[in-house]
Amino acid sequence: MVFKFNRMLVYVKYISILIMSIFYINVGMKHFIEPNWFLHIIPPLLSPIGLELVYLSGYYEMIFGAMLLIPMFRKIAGYGLILLLIAVYPANLYLAFYEEPQLLIGISAFAASWVRLPIQFIFLGLAYWHAQETN
Repeated sequence: MVFKFNRMLVYVKYISILIMSIFYINVGMKHFIEPNWFLHIIPPLLSPIGLELVYLSGYYEMIFGAMLLIPMFRKIAGYGLILLLIAVYPANLYLAFYEEPQLLIGISAFAASWVRLPIQFIFLGLAYWHAQETN
């Protein structure tokens, strides 16, 4: 019974790696295709270098997302994603607590605060799990 559960958990992990890899690569590409969407959630203090931050975070989302698919780079990708998620968290906080970015990107205060912020912690947990060796 335990063996079946562990085997199933390995499959779930690989499926989640594939899903998150596709997610990060797509979102990373969106940073280059629609940078204004991301510029709207950059806190005002960082707005002078906002476009650079959007491109930089998008680049690393694509790189780490692709690296998740390669077992020998998965640990680096997982920890890189953790650092990236922490680095972009101020933008998520700004979005959650200020009406202007919510209106500019068309997201409700509820979705910004009670959906988007908690999901970041799920992403952190997944990135950590993906960085761990699969037995």
